Amino acid sequence: MSELLKTPLHDLHVKLGARMVGFAGYAMPVQYPAGVMAEHLHTRAHAGLFDVSHMGQVRLDGAAPGALAAALETLIPQDVRALGVNRQRYGFLTAPDGGILDDLMFANRGDHLFVVVNAACKVADIAHMRAALPAGIAVTELADRALLALQGPAAENVLAALDPAARDMRFMDLRDLTLAGLPVWASRSGYTGEDGYEISVPAADAAALAEALLAHPDVAPIGLGARDSLRLEAGLCLYGQDMDTATTPAEAALGWAIQKARRTGGARAGGFPGADTILAQLDGGTDRLRVGLRPQSRAPMRTGVPLFAESEGGVQVGEITSGGFGPTLGAPVAMGYVPPTLAQPGTQIFGELRGKRLPLEVSTLPFVPNRFKR
Repeated sequence: MSELLKTPLHDLHVKLGARMVGFAGYAMPVQYPAGVMAEHLHTRAHAGLFDVSHMGQVRLDGAAPGALAAALETLIPQDVRALGVNRQRYGFLTAPDGGILDDLMFANRGDHLFVVVNAACKVADIAHMRAALPAGIAVTELADRALLALQGPAAENVLAALDPAARDMRFMDLRDLTLAGLPVWASRSGYTGEDGYEISVPAADAAALAEALLAHPDVAPIGLGARDSLRLEAGLCLYGQDMDTATTPAEAALGWAIQKARRTGGARAGGFPGADTILAQLDGGTDRLRVGLRPQSRAPMRTGVPLFAESEGGVQVGEITSGGFGPTLGAPVAMGYVPPTLAQPGTQIFGELRGKRLPLEVSTLPFVPNRFKR
């Protein structure tokens, strides 16, 4: 643990009794004394506070807004130019062969773009952007800022008690707020499927803000364990597990994140790495698809479990990429890749667990309905 990086909230996690683990090079809380199940259910019913300061926060500037947007569009297949000021969008960096280098969030801040990337990829992502974007565009890691996520149905009331402007925000809005006297940037977003906010705050103020939020009776600290089970129930991909450089957006069922302007026939179709492969797959299909899976027994099926079309014999047809127990559902859930012929909801397939094949049913995603404020 001594070799791991620490977030600005490290001492607070220890004070709160968190069990710390290594994750993406950082010492992170996997759970607190209440335990993963209680933390998960608390977030669904009230509000959970997550430390996501290990993520990379990046500022792109040095050019006029239109030029900045056009430049970022050369690296991602999303419509950046149509994004309004103080609006945010989900996207991903793509590779020349159509694989996904990382997924990210990007926001239009008027005179600059604000990008949040995954912790394990941030060094490579920043190097990639610096090498690939036109000269004159500055790519600055905001290493002096922390990132907190407040998620759950009570999140709006908690934040609005500190700054009433939080209540007026809708899903994917980003706004400057003042919380407990501290200036922050807050987006109405998150990765749990619940309503909530992600809050960028100067690192020096992070602990004070976290303690102010935790002082509310509806707010509890939540670790990586519950964060993973919440995002799995929400049917959301974990980079490095459900998608990676060997996975295309079409295979990962992320075509919804590529807007019409960047697709075949769109105003600015293509023009991003891997466009020929990605657009051909969106138009013509792929050899495999990410699907939801519901094990038909009580045994969770986790990452790496091989999938088969038949209960005996035959060749492996796919693999589970994420799986575990879904506390909201009181049952195991999983995601994985199967051929399109087996991707129809209701299809029965089999996972091989400890030498025995157990049935799963292909399911629609998400497993738990999203509750974003549209």
